[in-house]
Amino acid sequence: MRTARKGSVEVPAFVRQLVKETEKRVSSFFKVGRGGAAEGEQPGEGEKEEVVPSPYLDRPVLDKLMEEGCARWGLTYALGSMQGWRANMEDFHNCVPQLGGELGEWSFFAVFDGHAGSMVAQYCSQHLLGHIGTGPEDNPEKVKAAIVEGFLQTDKHLHAVARREGWERGGTTAVATLISPYYIYFANCGDSRAMLCRSGQVCFSTEDHKPYSPLEKERIESAGGSVSLQRINGSLAVSRALGDFSYKGAENRAPSQQMVSPEPEVCVVERSPLDEFLVLACDGVWDTVSNEELCAFIHNRLQVCTDLRDVCAQVIDLCLYKGSLDNISIILLCFPGAPQLSPEALHQEAELEDLLESKVAIYDELSANGEEPDLLSVLTVLASTVIPGLPPGGGIQSRNCIISAYYQQRETHRP
Repeated sequence: MRTARKGSVEVPAFVRQLVKETEKRVSSFFKVGRGGAAEGEQPGEGEKEEVVPSPYLDRPVLDKLMEEGCARWGLTYALGSMQGWRANMEDFHNCVPQLGGELGEWSFFAVFDGHAGSMVAQYCSQHLLGHIGTGPEDNPEKVKAAIVEGFLQTDKHLHAVARREGWERGGTTAVATLISPYYIYFANCGDSRAMLCRSGQVCFSTEDHKPYSPLEKERIESAGGSVSLQRINGSLAVSRALGDFSYKGAENRAPSQQMVSPEPEVCVVERSPLDEFLVLACDGVWDTVSNEELCAFIHNRLQVCTDLRDVCAQVIDLCLYKGSLDNISIILLCFPGAPQLSPEALHQEAELEDLLESKVAIYDELSANGEEPDLLSVLTVLASTVIPGLPPGGGIQSRNCIISAYYQQRETHRP
């Protein structure tokens, strides 16, 4: 029986307060970095002040969309998605823990990271699976071919819709997994990424498609384009995507030979009882954490947390604290072999909380000169301190208790 639950998660007060502490600094940074004059500078004589719309907000949107579900064969999953600092939310997803009919033991999940608008990502999230015409035969070569054809057909149908609706500039990356009783199929088109963790280690991850990669660059130049500033024609930062039809007009060249190719790279991994979890995420995650860091962090969190939505929320907050300025979306799939709640890990977690709260006593030292230290100052000092027992891959940025302890210290020191 397919089950799923969706909802929004209330943003913790400490997160909102942290943003309040940092938004002035971040806003100042963006004002200087938007291509206009820095604060306090005036346009030169005869120059018109050009207002360039920023792709970023003055403060992030922190509300999270959460979803969870399971499949009868033992898979559990959760999705977390947040707009963050971006001016618009352009990420979409598709979670189907059980396909219908003869594919009742198969699952499909995908993350779509749109650019130049959200319509292409939304369209592909609704139609890609329908174009993947695989049958019940679990033949890796046939399934891989069906996935590739599904992407190409989606792009073909999208082109007709885009011309009609005016979406020619928009595009989306896509990373998907199709899980059968015997294999895990990975399909990647762009710079979103999938990662499989087995026995606590990264077993497999997809490769990002960037314009400066040698084979991608060769195709781009053969189609009449160039790579500058690590982008196609100095503009587009990915070399494979659905949509982006302004980069697909080279005559007498197949779709997969255009500057931007809609063809996914499809890989297959045989399933193992040692498989623990699988992650699909957009580059808003991977820009701030490595495969190994995220694998270690989630492995640790699963030993102290039974709610997969909470684990996804912790990953999103971690990426935000580590500087991600993009939309952030993650799907976490747990196999029967995933780490289970551990009494020892829970005890270590409690001890770490107590240790970190005591460390915030650094507040006394920082306030010795008579000025009240802000939260970022305390976090910066603690980040340079050796603290045993921090979650691997997460570090000081993953510990919410520090923020609450800071405010307790501040209230104590106020007359």
